[in-house]
Amino acid sequence: MALGTLFIISAPSGAGKTSLVAELLDRIDNIQVSVSHTTRESRPGEKDGIDYHFVTHPQFEAMVNKQQFVEHARVHNNYYGTSKEWLNTSLINGIDVILEIDWQGAEQVRNIFTRSKSIFILPPSKQALFDRLKGRGQDADSVITQRVAAAKEEMSHYADADYLVINDQFEAACQQLQTIVEAQRCEVDSQRHEKLLIDLLS
Repeated sequence: MALGTLFIISAPSGAGKTSLVAELLDRIDNIQVSVSHTTRESRPGEKDGIDYHFVTHPQFEAMVNKQQFVEHARVHNNYYGTSKEWLNTSLINGIDVILEIDWQGAEQVRNIFTRSKSIFILPPSKQALFDRLKGRGQDADSVITQRVAAAKEEMSHYADADYLVINDQFEAACQQLQTIVEAQRCEVDSQRHEKLLIDLLS
C-alpha cells in the first residue's frame, strides 16, 4: 500500500485557511485533518477526538517527556501538540493528512516528515486581511491593525513552502488546493494503483 502524504498548511489569521480546508475535505476522499492534543477546556459543541484530543496538563507533559509529539507549543497558557503515533498510523494506512500549523511548527515537522508537502495561503492584500478580520466582529480596529502588522512576520516565511496559494477568489483558491493534492497523488511514489500496475506488467 502506498503511503499517504502529509500536507502542511500555514497561513496568517484571516487568510481563509479554515474555510478552504473545510471545502477541500468535502471535495476529496481519503484525506483528513490532523486532530491536535490540547490542555485547554473544550468549548460548547466541541467533541473529544474530533475537534481536539482534550488532555490535562500532567497528561500532556508526560507525552512530551515520552517524545510522543511531532511538534508542540504553548499558546496562552495552554499546550497544543501533534501526536507522532496517530500521524504515522494514518500515513502508513494510505490516508493523506492535512496539518494546519504556523510557520515555526511547519519547519519542525518538515524536518521529521521529509516527504511532506507544505502549502502557504496568503490574502490578496493587507487591506483584505484587515477586512476579513474586521468581518469576524471579534476585535476592535486597533487590535486588528496590530494583528495585521504581526502577520507580516508570518507571511514572510511563504518561501519555505512548496506551494503558494493566494486566496483572492475562494473558488479559484480551493481549485488550486485540490489540484495540489491530486497532483501529489499522481506521483509515482504516491501511487494507489498497485493491483492495476501488477496486472499491466505481468
